[in-house]
Amino acid sequence: MKRLGIFAIFSFTLAGCAHFGAPPPQPGDSAEAVRTRLGQPTNIYHSGDATLLEYATGPMGQYTWMARLGADGRLISYEQVLSGEKFATIKPGRDNQQTVLTILGRPTQVTHYASVDGDVWLYRYKEQDVWNSMMSVEFNRQGVVTALVNGPDEERENRRR
Repeated sequence: MKRLGIFAIFSFTLAGCAHFGAPPPQPGDSAEAVRTRLGQPTNIYHSGDATLLEYATGPMGQYTWMARLGADGRLISYEQVLSGEKFATIKPGRDNQQTVLTILGRPTQVTHYASVDGDVWLYRYKEQDVWNSMMSVEFNRQGVVTALVNGPDEERENRRR
């Protein structure tokens, strides 16, 4: 009986991750085909004429995929957005919380530091696909980006004893 329960849990886990081993959706696919392939998005954002379907991997996940659909409902692009290249596109003084959401998706955590006047959004990611890292996007009280600061992901760091 115990083996049957473990098998059932394992089967459901694999079913939830089934799309990760298959080819990604391709440009030109319909919104329906993207949703059939990837499932329900974790969030939906709008940026100009585009609709963005976010597929975040959760609070401990280091990857978020964004499917960009054009005004015609067809896939324009599908990419993993938690990367140094994407973080570099965010400009302090120009971008705000809404634009950050459309670039990176939802944060891992929202926190406050005494040294920062507004919110700090934390994004867990793999720096250069190797190092467990955390990017802090700092905002002022008006929700405008003031700084980006990266460092090691303390929760994934191996502690020396």
